[in-house]
Amino acid sequence: MPIAATLPTPTLDTLWFTRCPVPTASGIAFKLGWLAEEFARDGIRVATLQDTQQLGRHHYDHELPGLFREGGNVPALAARGAGTPTRLIGLTWIEEWQTILVRPDSGIRSPRDLRGKRLALPAWEAGDRPGSIARAMSLSGYKGALSLAGLDFTDVHLVEVALHPRDDSLPPQEGLQRLWSGLDHLVRGEVDAVYVKGASAADAAQRLGLVVGIDLDQVATPRQRINNGTPRPITLHQNLLDEHYDVVVRFLAQTLRAADWASQNLDALRGILAEETRAASAGVEAAYRGDFHTSLHPDLSTERLEYLALQKNFLYRHGFLEHDFDLAQWVAPQPLQDARALLSSRASATPTQGR
Repeated sequence: MPIAATLPTPTLDTLWFTRCPVPTASGIAFKLGWLAEEFARDGIRVATLQDTQQLGRHHYDHELPGLFREGGNVPALAARGAGTPTRLIGLTWIEEWQTILVRPDSGIRSPRDLRGKRLALPAWEAGDRPGSIARAMSLSGYKGALSLAGLDFTDVHLVEVALHPRDDSLPPQEGLQRLWSGLDHLVRGEVDAVYVKGASAADAAQRLGLVVGIDLDQVATPRQRINNGTPRPITLHQNLLDEHYDVVVRFLAQTLRAADWASQNLDALRGILAEETRAASAGVEAAYRGDFHTSLHPDLSTERLEYLALQKNFLYRHGFLEHDFDLAQWVAPQPLQDARALLSSRASATPTQGR
């Protein structure tokens, strides 16, 4: 019987990664130059989808084999539900100013005040139900707020609002404002409340003279703050895991290292976030409060996986996923375990190298 030949591992010359315009360990590692430094000796270039227009769609469809994605869970879950062979290798949870904005004279100051009110609901993306991120985020946000007062969608009026025109040539940071199309309707008095999140929304609220009616970060439990970015998955294509496992481990090690750095360097981190979010410093400080900088480390804890399962089921029930799938089969826990071990071994070796 002939012995089957071992196929050579395909050459990897470019490592792509993409992240949302929020605090991410991968984004910090990239800005600090650590990802480029890690892979330079292998002749592997590190590039980000945010710096190219031609490949920007892969932030959403995840069909680029050499891609790491640390971004919102709606596109990640939708891609897996559509059959894209991705794997989940980490989850983060970053509080990022999840709020219900209102006009100053609205009288809305608590979840119970939403009863009978008109809530802006972004329209479906034309021909792209899985890509309707703004709609998914708003529904999740309203669900969390309403549940605090024992209310549900039957107690409010969901008013569908048109999205601003989509321009796929723009990087995600510059397309953020279209997620909050309902703010225009709120200012004009056509709706009573709009769900928003993040630094760009904080900037928009200040510019438009809107105020926070309900601060979900302050009044809700984590379960009621489950949304597109909570928890936020780190995913990759199965091919990258199969063919370049050591690269995956080293990439994750640098994200863990960056999270360690962020926990000790808040002022420098805020400077990076202003650039990452394309927001003013005031927006960054408003959106990212407290000790957020100490918890950027990815993990695959039982709690975070449970929250992601709840989000998956919610999205499937409301038509954002083409097919349901087994979340446990999606998870690949070994790379993160090996990344922690690698980072620890490097830390132990450092003092010896300096002697």
